[in-house]
Amino acid sequence: MIKKESVFKIGRFNKPHGVKGEISFTFTDDIFDRVECDYWVCLLDGIFVPFFIEEYRFRSDTTALVKLEGVDTAEKARMFTHVDVYFPKEYVDEEEDLESIPTWNYFVGFRVTDVDHGELGEIVAVDDSTINILFVIEKDGEEWLLPAHEEFILCVDKKKHRLTVKVPDGLI
Repeated sequence: MIKKESVFKIGRFNKPHGVKGEISFTFTDDIFDRVECDYWVCLLDGIFVPFFIEEYRFRSDTTALVKLEGVDTAEKARMFTHVDVYFPKEYVDEEEDLESIPTWNYFVGFRVTDVDHGELGEIVAVDDSTINILFVIEKDGEEWLLPAHEEFILCVDKKKHRLTVKVPDGLI
């Protein structure tokens, strides 16, 4: 069974393209083009399901047309409309540095600890709707917004899914 902490979101399928089963895909990270992996993971009815990729081709710097194995008609492709797409973390380099992190979405599911304030909570989302990317951190039913900035991150522990940060005074 694929668990949420073993994948990170890279985009979303849109609508079918043509009659041969291709699907329009809007992506936030092109990790699939930089790292060798035969499959992607889709969130269908609350369950993470792997699908093998036959081929893809870029339409722009944020969209591609994707052909999934076994999806060969527009009707079959229609079931993937507005489905979130994830990439398995196991294919990402295991080095403990920020340069090996493909996208800020990689950190969803990580626990955050500040060196001065202790446990801050778990990153539940990444808000990239503005130029300043924010981690959405949840603890005890409360949400906190923390700037996703390399200068604040002291340590990344990929195995334990933990971030150690030093947040400037006044942000907490």
